[in-house]
Amino acid sequence: MQDGNREDVLSNLPDHILLTILDRLNVRDAARTCVLSRRWQQLPAMLSQIKLDVLDFLPEGTTACYEREIVRINGAAVEATKSIMSRRDPSRNTIHLLSMKFFLRDNDTISIGHAVGQIMATHKVETAQFAILTEAHYSRRGDDDLVYYGRNFMLFFEACPGAFGGLTRLKLQDLRFGKSDICNVLLTCKQLKHLRMFNCNSGVWTTLQVEHLELGELEIVNCSFRKVVLISLPKLTQMAFHGWIAFQDPLSVGDVPLLETVDLTNVCLSSHKMVKLSEFLGGTSVRNLRLGFESEKVSRHRCFASYGFTSFSTYIITCLFDADLGATRTSDETAGSRVLPANFCAYG
Repeated sequence: MQDGNREDVLSNLPDHILLTILDRLNVRDAARTCVLSRRWQQLPAMLSQIKLDVLDFLPEGTTACYEREIVRINGAAVEATKSIMSRRDPSRNTIHLLSMKFFLRDNDTISIGHAVGQIMATHKVETAQFAILTEAHYSRRGDDDLVYYGRNFMLFFEACPGAFGGLTRLKLQDLRFGKSDICNVLLTCKQLKHLRMFNCNSGVWTTLQVEHLELGELEIVNCSFRKVVLISLPKLTQMAFHGWIAFQDPLSVGDVPLLETVDLTNVCLSSHKMVKLSEFLGGTSVRNLRLGFESEKVSRHRCFASYGFTSFSTYIITCLFDADLGATRTSDETAGSRVLPANFCAYG
């Protein structure tokens, strides 16, 4: 069969089959199909999944992001977003997935936010995600840079309430918020089901208070919060707090009736305060608990059996250095991790 005939066979496939193929591509690759024929030009506007990742615009084989390259690829992401949104077929008003990853850069982000906000106003979007990158993630930056990015994010947030109001997933990194900023974000993002913060804070040794009606998953990684207070999260099922400051209990748990999985890790030093898990998890419905100690050895006197819990079904403890746990290992455990029986209580 000749090449021209192959192209005809592909182009003659029904729209729903071609769209199923394109839905598996990111926006950049889907847009490239427009050059195949006049018919293909209409297909990207009919997609039910729109996935734009700014890193897809890097040259093939490139892993490092320098400022000049970030400016170029973020600009390309903005133009791709405007193009795909402006050509959206209004008769196809349901978008199953709208996923956007981009750098936080002044007018670029606001342009993306406005385009997304317009789509949310005219279409039903089932799952909408922002993953917002900063240049601090690719180079050494100080606290002043986190303050700068935090202010830029809030300008973006305040300029695009329509986009943030429809988000179901939000991933943030390298931001220092003002005192009430996180609370304001949660109040606006009423549909939010998943929130991840990496290297974010509201100043050193501050307490993060979280209250939200829809949030089901909360992930806090390497953030300088003294404590996380879960005030009222009626739909929260999973909580991860990695790298807490181990001078006191990492969590305070209020109304979280569906919380089942908790993942806690920190740099556990012998000088840190001992944390009794039953004091802040004993009254919850948590059934899966993972503890990670990433520094000094965790010896038998720091991890021992207790009868403080009755509801837990799975415990996993992982240690970077675990030689002192040898006396308590069982024959079926793997190196560096151990599934512990019920009624386990750990200090770290």
